[in-house]
Amino acid sequence: MQGKKAMTEFDYNALAELFPTGRLPRRQSFGCERFAKAALAIRVAMKDPPRASLIEALLEANERRCGSDGIRRLYESVEYPLVRRGAP
Repeated sequence: MQGKKAMTEFDYNALAELFPTGRLPRRQSFGCERFAKAALAIRVAMKDPPRASLIEALLEANERRCGSDGIRRLYESVEYPLVRRGAP
């Protein structure tokens, strides 16, 4: 139950940074990216190539850090404010 509460308290409108922590193929470079809204950073981490090939990513927003599992939970949460790509 505590995990659900933590997800609802996440501020999807906060400034956010997305960092790669895994290895990428040589031709795909991805450094730290800043986003005006955490929801956009989450979308990028989940869907945009070459980022989709990341083994691991780290999202930081409002001094809170989430790894790839946390990013996925935030994206799949009912609180996620954007339309998910591929959604009907």
